Amino acid sequence: MTNDPNDELPLENSKSQRKREMIELQKIGEALVALPDNDLAKIPLEEKLADAIQAARSITNHEGKRRQMQYIGRIMRDVEAAPIREALDKLQGKNQQSTAQFHQVERWRTRLLAEGDSVLREFLNKYPDADHQRLRQLVRNAQKDQAAGKNSGASTELFRCLREVVEGSK
Repeated sequence: MTNDPNDELPLENSKSQRKREMIELQKIGEALVALPDNDLAKIPLEEKLADAIQAARSITNHEGKRRQMQYIGRIMRDVEAAPIREALDKLQGKNQQSTAQFHQVERWRTRLLAEGDSVLREFLNKYPDADHQRLRQLVRNAQKDQAAGKNSGASTELFRCLREVVEGSK
């Protein structure tokens, strides 16, 4: 009976694969360091990792920061990275979604100021719960400000109103 020696060897990642995984963990650590405090608080971190991230934020020396980032990467190897990665992806997805929504509202406002009632009808068809009288008044006030070259805040108020309508529809 012959045994195939390949059947008994444990499957190990290659050195290159381990290095790629370590670099990925270090990049997750860099993303954590770059997060604002309120977003960082939403991510489940062990105390040792949280302390290392806070220390990295206070380091200004380039070489010192590089070493601290490597240290964070080393800590990340001993921590369950999946929940951290998921929370980070969720935060980044949320930020991308809010940015896209901001741009959408900005496009609506620009079109409303340029084209007026025809775009307002289009907007009201898409968002029938919107207060059409208020929107029409805000569009007219913003157009008057634009024509007169002054800023009374009507354009900003129009943007806020549009954002409320768009957010309320989701």
